Amino acid sequence: MRMPNGLSFICGVVTGALLCAGLAAVWAAPNPQTGRKSTSKIVLENDRVRVKEAVFAPGDTNAGMHTHDLPHVGVVIDGGTLKFNYPDGKTETMDLPRGGVGYREANVTHQPINPGREPVKVIEVEIK
Repeated sequence: MRMPNGLSFICGVVTGALLCAGLAAVWAAPNPQTGRKSTSKIVLENDRVRVKEAVFAPGDTNAGMHTHDLPHVGVVIDGGTLKFNYPDGKTETMDLPRGGVGYREANVTHQPINPGREPVKVIEVEIK
């Protein structure tokens, strides 16, 4: 049995729309393999403080183990969850709400990883 031309056309349009919607959803979904990298840049430095903007990209495991040589205050700009790996093998997962504030002593060594789907942004104020 042959489908009427109008119905055939409508089925083709619906199929095309569903295909496009599915592709758009896949392309819009954050993907850790897209090459987004975590960044840290100094935005202010003087003889008393060093201020950094740190952005932790979703799924980026290349941030690497590093040591903060100065005590610092962190102010969360864009919240999320960070997992911290420590040299002794321990881990810590922290929920960082937007507007949250925290303090860490000097000589903390860790590797931060963002397991979420959105970047986490923190302003770090290192005290000299």
